[in-house]
Amino acid sequence: MAKEVDYGPLTRLIGLWKGDKGMDVAPIKPQGRGAGARALPREENPFRDVIHIEAVGDVTNAEEEVLAIVRYHQSVFRKSNGEQFHDELGYWIWNASRKIVIQSLLIPRAVGLLAGGRVTERKDSVTFKVAARLQHRDWGILQSPFMRKKARTLGFRRTVVVKGDSMTYSQLTELEIYGKRFRHTDENMLTRT
Repeated sequence: MAKEVDYGPLTRLIGLWKGDKGMDVAPIKPQGRGAGARALPREENPFRDVIHIEAVGDVTNAEEEVLAIVRYHQSVFRKSNGEQFHDELGYWIWNASRKIVIQSLLIPRAVGLLAGGRVTERKDSVTFKVAARLQHRDWGILQSPFMRKKARTLGFRRTVVVKGDSMTYSQLTELEIYGKRFRHTDENMLTRT
């Protein structure tokens, strides 16, 4: 008989999620006279995405800490042309004894991070809030030498709210790019199918 895993609040994440109300706000490289401006020009990209989240099980670390784990894969497509512009693999991890939620993620731009935070559960919803900072002792960011030099990630925050079969997320990625700082944002509303 298979061992029962207590996924805690992660249970509400499990499923196949689809949404087409996304908005990505990204920096544009300044051209000509705009290159000296204080703020970077930005572009808004409406998108749709698919997030598949599945139960993995649990692990025990050093015979003390038990972590429940779900794995996810997110694919994001521009609504203007259907082109995929973001792919993300990762895990959501629940530490029930410490009441901590952890998200680890990798994107194929040679950037990875480990974000930590808290969960707020209500009768009809659950909210996950995680954050990571460059050089943070516990919740940090790793990136290739190229990305560190050209498009350095300084910070990351993500909030996910699940209410029944509806999920909304918003995230902020603080970047240093084109010689300036930029607050790159993404948000979407998805439905479990």
